Amino acid sequence: MDQEPLPSAASLQGTLFDFAIAELVRGHRESFPPLWTAESWAKLLIWLALSCGCSGEARALEAFAAALGPVLTARMRRLYFERELPDLNLRVMADPAEQQVLLLALDAGQNADAGPAGSLDPERVAVALQAVGLSALVTPDRSRWQSLEALVAVPWQSF
Repeated sequence: MDQEPLPSAASLQGTLFDFAIAELVRGHRESFPPLWTAESWAKLLIWLALSCGCSGEARALEAFAAALGPVLTARMRRLYFERELPDLNLRVMADPAEQQVLLLALDAGQNADAGPAGSLDPERVAVALQAVGLSALVTPDRSRWQSLEALVAVPWQSF
């Protein structure tokens, strides 16, 4: 009877690190107001740097950011600005560095609320925006919402 090979220590450590970072980001992303802003993201990074023993000096914070590297930073940022709403079957991606908030069906194949050509129901999109606290930050003008296959792009509010 052949046994499945065990994962390597490095593989297990990498998986644990990836899991821990994801949980850390998800667990603390609501802690740094104002939510859905670059300022909130910066506060998380500063908190992480201080928690890792860096001083609050600009040089130390820059060294911490450089140590994270672009791949890990991009993954953390995506997790930070993304929410899944299983009850609405939607994923919300709202990075303030992007021009629009994107809402995608979690499971396009079972999208019972889809309208013509697989578009998402605007009412469901509005409920999702309200649920994650984005309603006041995006344009309420639904004529500016761009509906594509299983995706709606909602522009940020102009201030």
